Amino acid sequence: MKNLLLSTMVLFLLASCNTDQKETITDPADYESFLGSAPAPTTSKYFELWNSKIKPDSSQLMSFGIVAQQYDKYFKETGDITYLKKAEQALEKAVEIAHVGRSGYYRALARNYISQHRFKEALQLAGKARAEGSGVRDSQSLLFDIHMELGNYERAEVYLDSIKNMSDYGYLIRLAKWNDYKGDLDTTIRLMEQAAAKAEDAKNVSLMEWSYTNLADYYGHAGRISDSYNYYLKSLNLNPGSSYAKKGIAWIVFSYEKDAEEAMRILDSVTRNHQSPDYFLLKSEIADYMDDRQKQLKNLEKYMSLVRNEAYGEMYNAYNIQLYLDETDEVAEALDIARREVNNRPTPETYGLLAYAHLKAGEEKIARRIVEDHVKGKTFEPGILLQTAVIYKANGQEEEVRTLKEELLEAAYELGPVTEQEIRRL
Repeated sequence: MKNLLLSTMVLFLLASCNTDQKETITDPADYESFLGSAPAPTTSKYFELWNSKIKPDSSQLMSFGIVAQQYDKYFKETGDITYLKKAEQALEKAVEIAHVGRSGYYRALARNYISQHRFKEALQLAGKARAEGSGVRDSQSLLFDIHMELGNYERAEVYLDSIKNMSDYGYLIRLAKWNDYKGDLDTTIRLMEQAAAKAEDAKNVSLMEWSYTNLADYYGHAGRISDSYNYYLKSLNLNPGSSYAKKGIAWIVFSYEKDAEEAMRILDSVTRNHQSPDYFLLKSEIADYMDDRQKQLKNLEKYMSLVRNEAYGEMYNAYNIQLYLDETDEVAEALDIARREVNNRPTPETYGLLAYAHLKAGEEKIARRIVEDHVKGKTFEPGILLQTAVIYKANGQEEEVRTLKEELLEAAYELGPVTEQEIRRL
């Protein structure tokens, strides 16, 4: 009888282990051909033709607009901040000399400023574009985007209502973003699927690629990992050089399948040609999981060397705050940046970082007050919720910690294996 009971327990444990095992979703054969893609070109005959028309005293308005578009494309494909700044210079010149169509150049420059996290300046330009009177719907869409970035959610909703049109791609993606902010992921996905279908009907490849990567992100948030993987692959089939899609696949390999070596191999192929600082920060996180301290530090140093470039301005504030608090213990520096970031864009997320910085400075009561006033119930961002849980724990609020811990464990895929260990220690 005792042996029978023991055998039953062993079988039960084995069954439990098999239940916990996650299926392997990715296959290197699916994406291997994309990893060896050549560096994105940063010039063309088309670009050189229009660039040659620009002289020191040039008044070739169309040239400035076209050249700026090309520079923006090069920035997205290489991650090199130089191209984004060159696009800015071309657009500033276009705004200066334009007598007609100035509204469009204001909007283009505002979007450039959004990419640089210069949101308040972007808002001023969007206001000027709206005052010009042309392209009203485009200006209203832009104003929605900026107010969402600034945390002015009531104003954003007004502009969203002003462009309502369920048959319009631009409205659908913004309504999806609004529902994501509200925490309604199912509706967000449904709207993005509708938007993707419209892009497909129009055969607009750039909108299709953008829709697919966004859908892949949302599917991942919803735990639909296989769908997420397939949509990153669909994006790569449209644009074999898409570093964002490759990064997305690397995250699935790392966070879901726990194959850090393969995830690092994918990212190594990306960073040969793409230099966005955050890619090296992710590689550092993966190296940490691998217990490869040398590789972790190497990638941290690469990140720091890139963001020291003043051209990045405020773009990497959130990353830097986290890094200073969790890696280098530069709390005073982190607090200073967090205050600047809240001034730049007072959202629940930036207030969450400020609260966390105060906690690290030993000011747990101030941290809790900031959370209660500006964060609680106002964001569903897992990283901020984790920091909120840490703040509650420091203040002895164990019931709140338990509630957040349950939510965070459900979001473990989004946060990654390293952070999951931190959640379990709460």
